[in-house]
Amino acid sequence: MKLEIRNLTKAFGGLRAIDDVSLAFSSGSLSAIIGPNGAGKSTFFNLICGAFPADAGQVLLDDQDIIRLSKTERMRLGIGRAFQVASCFPTMTVAENLMAAVTAHVGQWSSISRRFPPPGIRERAGEVMELVGLTHVANVEAAILSHGDQKLLDIAIALALEPKVLLLDEPTAGMGPEERWRMIERVRALWGQRKLTLVFIEHDMDIVFQVASTIRVLCYGRVLAEGTPDEIRNNRAVIDSYLGTEVHAA
Repeated sequence: MKLEIRNLTKAFGGLRAIDDVSLAFSSGSLSAIIGPNGAGKSTFFNLICGAFPADAGQVLLDDQDIIRLSKTERMRLGIGRAFQVASCFPTMTVAENLMAAVTAHVGQWSSISRRFPPPGIRERAGEVMELVGLTHVANVEAAILSHGDQKLLDIAIALALEPKVLLLDEPTAGMGPEERWRMIERVRALWGQRKLTLVFIEHDMDIVFQVASTIRVLCYGRVLAEGTPDEIRNNRAVIDSYLGTEVHAA
């Protein structure tokens, strides 16, 4: 599914967090959003998924403008979001979290609290657990999962809603080097298997340059640059404002 952003703007008081941003993400692409803290990256995601109302601009899914739709309506059309801090029910098990997500997705809210889920719900939750590699902790409460597994559960909840566009806000935040790479390889595998249009925010530049085919750089709410990893790595404006002179993996 193609995602296109046109002239998107959002201000908080006198601060323009997102300032006339226009970007296009082709169907099935894997791309990264980078930039310094306060650049507007998470706000950008919040505007796309409908968590914040935009002041101006358009968000188009396959050429349909969804800017006036609610967060729930956008989700039903195919926009999924996983957060920097995992968003799940801490006292519920992994399986229960996913069954709740699937139940809500199919519109059976009244069934969420039932002891026995509607037909097909348990099976669908099992499919998603297997997809992200959480089957071995199916009966573990979310609160006592490892940090990495909590992040995987958050992604799994987003996948349970069958997105066509998946937004990941710092999927490796708070992880050690080895755990980061395991997570990002899992994300890349999910992208390939599900044919998603996947956009991720990330601060680890080695991961960004090795994984993303296209990189967009936000700075003070504006698009500073966009291009291939090589183009961004050698962009003087990006080096001066964000990357510095450190050489990242090619």
